[in-house]
Amino acid sequence: MRNTAQLNSHSNSFINTLNLQKKEEILPEILFLTTFPPRECGIATYSQDLIFALNNKFKKSFALKIVALEIENENHNYAEDIYAVLTTDNQKSYIKLAEKCNQNDNLQLVLVQHEFGLFRNNESDFIAFLAVINKPRIIVFHTVLPNPDKKLKLQIEEINAVVDAIIVMTKASAKILVDEYAIPIDKISIIPHGTHLVEHLDKEKLKEKYGFEGRKILSTFGLLSSGKNIETTLDALPSIIKNQSDVLFLIIGKTHPSVVKNEGEKYREFLTEKIKTLQIQNNVLFINQYLSLPVLLEYLQLTDVYLFTSNDRNQAVSGTFSYAISCGCPIISTPIPHASEVLKNGTGIIIDFENPAQLSKEVIRLLNDDKLRENIGLNGLHKMAPNAWENAAISHALLFEKVTKKPISLEYKIPIVNLNHLKKMTTDFGIIQFSIVNQPDFFSGYTLDDNARAMVAMCQHYELSNDKNDLYYIELYFNFIKYCLQKEGNFLNYVDINKNFTNQNDENLEDSNGRAIWALGYLLSISHLLPDELVKNAEKTMNKAISNVLTIHSTRAMAFIIKGVYLSNLNQNSFAKISLIKHFADKLVQMYRHEADEKWEWFESYLTYANSCLPEALLCAYLSSGEIVYKKIAQTSFHFLLSKTFKDNSIKVISNKGWLHNNEVFKEKIGGEQPIDIAYTIIALSKFYQIFGDDDYLQKMRNAFNWFMGDNHLNQIIYNPCTGGCYDGLEEDYINLNQGAESTVSYLMARLTIQKQLNMATNEEVKKLYVSMKTHKKQMA
Repeated sequence: MRNTAQLNSHSNSFINTLNLQKKEEILPEILFLTTFPPRECGIATYSQDLIFALNNKFKKSFALKIVALEIENENHNYAEDIYAVLTTDNQKSYIKLAEKCNQNDNLQLVLVQHEFGLFRNNESDFIAFLAVINKPRIIVFHTVLPNPDKKLKLQIEEINAVVDAIIVMTKASAKILVDEYAIPIDKISIIPHGTHLVEHLDKEKLKEKYGFEGRKILSTFGLLSSGKNIETTLDALPSIIKNQSDVLFLIIGKTHPSVVKNEGEKYREFLTEKIKTLQIQNNVLFINQYLSLPVLLEYLQLTDVYLFTSNDRNQAVSGTFSYAISCGCPIISTPIPHASEVLKNGTGIIIDFENPAQLSKEVIRLLNDDKLRENIGLNGLHKMAPNAWENAAISHALLFEKVTKKPISLEYKIPIVNLNHLKKMTTDFGIIQFSIVNQPDFFSGYTLDDNARAMVAMCQHYELSNDKNDLYYIELYFNFIKYCLQKEGNFLNYVDINKNFTNQNDENLEDSNGRAIWALGYLLSISHLLPDELVKNAEKTMNKAISNVLTIHSTRAMAFIIKGVYLSNLNQNSFAKISLIKHFADKLVQMYRHEADEKWEWFESYLTYANSCLPEALLCAYLSSGEIVYKKIAQTSFHFLLSKTFKDNSIKVISNKGWLHNNEVFKEKIGGEQPIDIAYTIIALSKFYQIFGDDDYLQKMRNAFNWFMGDNHLNQIIYNPCTGGCYDGLEEDYINLNQGAESTVSYLMARLTIQKQLNMATNEEVKKLYVSMKTHKKQMA
């Protein structure tokens, strides 16, 4: 028996086979100059997360090498392979590293994580190093100081003169560089600090896990130093405790190593004494550890209000702040530039520096208003979503591609198959329609559409994995379809959480009926793998469903019926079913001949949704009947559609903000792209490749799938690899973060279609798919 893990193993094995094709190809090297764990500092953690994200997103596109920044007499044992160590207070170390870089012909780019403290008293050697290396250089300014003196301004000007690009993390930092350092804006890229995708576990269960049940949790975290100004919160706590006696303030993190080196635990001891003086020992807890990432994210998820009280007016960005928002924490923060940009329009609360009275007032307001906390947390999640590490990796990789002199080919990694969110959205009755972020919205009820598609996806998965656990879900979704079947042979679509059909069923449901027949057909196409009783029930349901379909006129309903009947007939060769297929196929042919001309080769006078299903249905009709006209129109219409949706190796499906009409000047709509249209395109491309063997279909399959991975106009992920869910849509300037049934199942159908193609690939197809993966090929100069 092959389960999901074995399926993913097969996929990885296939990719490894692809990599054999690249055995002779040496990957371009990109050098990271940065502090790195086990050194404990924010930049070390930042670089570790970024490098992991880049390798996880673009495996086999480049080789990332690490130059660890140290000072003399500071020796770390690194778990990662280190290219070199740069001793930042030793001039000879710079010279040695520059020679090594210049002699490495495969080194394509040097990226430097810059903080002024890292090169203190040695900026001149650092700048000389940048000037002498003969590779493209990118510098990341983690801090940009306003109102520079002459010395600082000169240093930044000298750095700017020898680097090819500059990265900052906030708009405020970019503005300072332009206004106060005269750096051209087109040289600056704003790539916000990355955040981790989080599953968003149950807050109360997490409190129980860590022994905090019944408490309202305030927290802050990070390497402890006086700059975090924890005493502001301690001074605010007595008045907070009067209103909320069960409050507990968690101070999470060890003291910063440099602070310990210079002054020991003086600041922590000061805070401990203050806690005693204020008599708030029962309401404050130090967690004096450097927590692992999973544990840290759980602490943040159990937090009711996160407090960021830094008194550093020039702190450009905070990773701790970003992580807290990504965990859904409502945040109260002092007005550092990062907070001032992010905490707008209900995404958080800004207070003055060192103002315990303001802090106390806002904490009490939040703790007394559950709905306000929930709204701020959700708003923050939507605001921070573009900053996921996966998106930060894409932004960096695209900049690498732009800056390097030799071509870099970005290869998106295919994620493992993950059914977690599909199962989370499924009750013992069916799959829930909508979600709020990644939590099922039970009040949205169920639809036949979603359960039909979910059954197709689970049949696909079972066909590939033979995982017997899939049978539970296949039967569950099938029973829902059967529940919606009426005695007249038609289906209803909308069912509320109490299993009652709703008034929405008064609308035209032809498309829903077609989708149900398609799903039943898919199930019957793998009947040899399924229990006999399930197959008998499915055949009975299918026969009843197609007994009364001749009155259906919806174009897409007809296409789904053709697909479903074709699939159900693969093992039967029923003349009656072939006749039914031809009935609807002839209608599609008639529509095509009525609407098509030299410039518009389509069935209707407009392109709308689920377009790929129409030519795919005609191709299925050809396979059933042998009628050449079906094959010709299928291929002609599909090529026409592809010409409208593919450009420069990327897909952009027809937007639901405005359909594409014949004989009208088309103004391209940005956004309104749905995962379901990408999935239908991939499914159709797979069928056309199966029949015609044209390499272009195979390449377009992979290019279309990359839309989920981030190859879209926002360069952001649509599929969430943490939850296994898929975001609900790509809009003009944001991603809809809700992970409902339609989008999640659509992604799974696409992913499993890709998997089936991988499994079927011959050695020759391995080479073809290897070529198709090179979706962002740079042209040689």
